[in-house]
Amino acid sequence: MYETATHTTTARRVGCLPAGPVAVTVHRYEGGPGPTVYVQAAQHGIELNGPAALRRLHGDLRSAPLAGTVVAVPVANPLALDSRSYLTPQAYDARAQNLNRAWPGDADGSLGQRVAARLWELVEGADAVVDLHTGTPDMLEHVRYPDGDGAARRLAAAFGAPHLMGDDDRGEDADGDGSTLRAAAAAAGVPALTAELANSRRIDPTAATNGATGVRNVLRELDVLEPSPADAPSPVRLRGDATPTRADESGLFELRPDVAVGETVDAGEELGAVYDPATYERRQRVTAADGGLVYSLARESTVMAGERLAAVARRVG
Repeated sequence: MYETATHTTTARRVGCLPAGPVAVTVHRYEGGPGPTVYVQAAQHGIELNGPAALRRLHGDLRSAPLAGTVVAVPVANPLALDSRSYLTPQAYDARAQNLNRAWPGDADGSLGQRVAARLWELVEGADAVVDLHTGTPDMLEHVRYPDGDGAARRLAAAFGAPHLMGDDDRGEDADGDGSTLRAAAAAAGVPALTAELANSRRIDPTAATNGATGVRNVLRELDVLEPSPADAPSPVRLRGDATPTRADESGLFELRPDVAVGETVDAGEELGAVYDPATYERRQRVTAADGGLVYSLARESTVMAGERLAAVARRVG
């Protein structure tokens, strides 16, 4: 039964610094009986189009007819966002800097692990999870889901991004302290998807609008929002198990001018080079570690050894 939503906001304490508590804002939109959907953004502090998408969605949800509940956390990692940093600064947490490798968290662990544990209490009470992220400026917008999870795949397809990527990566932290939100939710039996919108570090109105539309589409698929007569276009299906290309040396990376996202490269194909900015010496001839469709690229930039320069995926079907 659809009922006009009631909207409330609360400050949820997720940790504590020496000077006082750390809290996140939680929006709750409650309608008639139905499923609960948990949506969050800004696990990484430079990924701004997720919060911008949820602000756009807010105008629709706060008075919309709903059959269920939407719980939204627009800034899951306020310490990273306030620091304008991808990760939680090391000064706050040297163990779990990447919140998206800390799930389901640890109530007695480091600050990042405690943040994840407090938010996990919202996740485990949900029937579905949407995690909004933002990739590099030069990236194909796509949605990731755990390969083999039919419910998650259905929701990921409903989101409406042009590319749909199934993967079997468990997303575990190198120290075994946690995993991605998507992987942890899947292990708990909660269908989860990760939407990768475009353009980190700045708000892109198109990406923010696409994010809001995608979440709205997922809510319609779950009948939380009333259905729309428009069908989402069929996405290009991908598998995200190809090996990414990384920098072996630090320096200035210059991409081959005719390489672009959306194109196919072969394993071993030359993609560019890393140069010493002072001596002009070429430190690395960068070649594709694996073949497939290029969905993310680092363009002309300063890179450190180990950084990802290109990511490819394999087409399915």
